[in-house]
Amino acid sequence: MSKKKIVIIGGGAAGFFTAANLPVHKNYDIVLIESGQELMKKIAISGGGRCNVTHSCFDPKQLVQFYPRGKNELLGPFNTFNPTHTLDWFKHRNVSIINEVDNRMFPSTNSSETIVNTLLNAAIENKVQIIKGEKVHEIQWHSENKILVFSTNMKFEADFLVIATGSNFPFLKVLRQLDVEIIDPVASLFTFNIPDKKLTSLMGVSFSSVSLKIKNTKLQSTGPLLITHWGLSGPAVLKLSAWGARELAALNYQFTVSINFTTSNFDAVLKELQLYRQENSKKTINSHPMYGISKRFWNYMMENSDIKENVQWANINKNQLLLLTKQLTDSEFNVRGKSTYKDEFVTAGGVALNEINFKNFEHKKLKGVYFIGEVLNIDGVTGGFNFQNCWTGGYIVAKDIIEKV
Repeated sequence: MSKKKIVIIGGGAAGFFTAANLPVHKNYDIVLIESGQELMKKIAISGGGRCNVTHSCFDPKQLVQFYPRGKNELLGPFNTFNPTHTLDWFKHRNVSIINEVDNRMFPSTNSSETIVNTLLNAAIENKVQIIKGEKVHEIQWHSENKILVFSTNMKFEADFLVIATGSNFPFLKVLRQLDVEIIDPVASLFTFNIPDKKLTSLMGVSFSSVSLKIKNTKLQSTGPLLITHWGLSGPAVLKLSAWGARELAALNYQFTVSINFTTSNFDAVLKELQLYRQENSKKTINSHPMYGISKRFWNYMMENSDIKENVQWANINKNQLLLLTKQLTDSEFNVRGKSTYKDEFVTAGGVALNEINFKNFEHKKLKGVYFIGEVLNIDGVTGGFNFQNCWTGGYIVAKDIIEKV
């Protein structure tokens, strides 16, 4: 019996997790091809170099709610391999994963190197041949068990081909040559660029929870917010950008975002301010911020409400009170572009999901060819969900190949 040949394209999370779950077997050889010189780059930089491995959401029905695209397709796979299994997999390899207050999960070492080294060592133990610096420019599918892969300087024959190339725009041209349906990719998980020097001068100011809305759309989200030197970031913005990825791309990232810094509506906040003014008439407004807002940002709101420094509550007029209420419940900022979330680039788009059998992630027509990770039109919000998609796909594909061999 001749050995089966398994070729994995992509040296990221999905590709290496597949390799890590293909134990040494006398009946197959494994090759992993990475176009760059650095392996698992996104893992290395994830979570500020700590690697947000997964999220402590263990119910598949709840877990899929964090995926703007791929929600229905991932339910079955998550019943097979979800964060519970991810934790067990790493625990079996002496990697402890800890849960933070926001339910993100990191290695106890607080270093992404722990995850990178664990996956790399598992692949090496499994006798995977790792080839770097080879860009695949053509794939030929002749029939099941006859697949040819052409890279910069090499040619590979494959019985099974695993495509785990992530957000690699040029590689999508290669897939189109195979007549694979591609949904044009657009950015997901991005921050908002706002050319307002008064706002950006407040970089570093954060809010534990706000409500965001995109004017003239149905897009909205809640969560922590951060002011940066280019505009707005934080989980509330990233979540909104993920769910609105295509709609915001269609607007060419030119839109108005409204922010409510309180948990109440305009009328309720106005009543609260009126009552506060009655009970604290001698207090200076700028010295006593409300709603958990920092003094720096409170002063910014005072200026936008036409209220001068050291003015007492008793001395502001009705119009100023209305302006302050508007600032608290409906501050508007004009977004004029986007910035990707650090280097953790995620896209909405990729291989159309109706082309994939999600029992094993195999292409319905191209037998023996599997697609996993972000090369698919699947993306999650920030918090470890995109990695979980990679772990799940890699495990299921490896299991399917083992069973077929």
